[in-house]
Amino acid sequence: MTARDTAFDAPGTRAAVEEGAALTPRFDRDGLVACIAVDAVDGRVLMLAHMNAESLARTIETGEAWYWSRSRGELWHKGATSGQIQRVVEMRVDCDQDALLIRVEVGGDGGCCHTGRRDCFYRRVVRGHDGRARLEPVGA
Repeated sequence: MTARDTAFDAPGTRAAVEEGAALTPRFDRDGLVACIAVDAVDGRVLMLAHMNAESLARTIETGEAWYWSRSRGELWHKGATSGQIQRVVEMRVDCDQDALLIRVEVGGDGGCCHTGRRDCFYRRVVRGHDGRARLEPVGA
């Protein structure tokens, strides 16, 4: 991909961003935008990842989810090694275009988390008897 392929127009006026038809993502200072992936069938939140301009452009072009791995510092085609390819059914952008929501069908075993679970949100935060926050697993 060339720089031209990944270029998005700069956000315009508030009205244009909130009501217009142009996709003008508001990338943060690291060049990223948050992306929430949910199961297209049951709406379950599967994961939160980040996209840069190139991964967003590739996602739109291929219909499969591409992300920017902050930990590895590289482009990441979700499922390329695990078989858990995320086919994008629908992509939405929030009101100020600084977050994305994708509805996906997951290939392979249907999982999304590198821990082997279906989703990355497998623990909830609870307040213990001592008043401190702790984590406890939630059902499958």
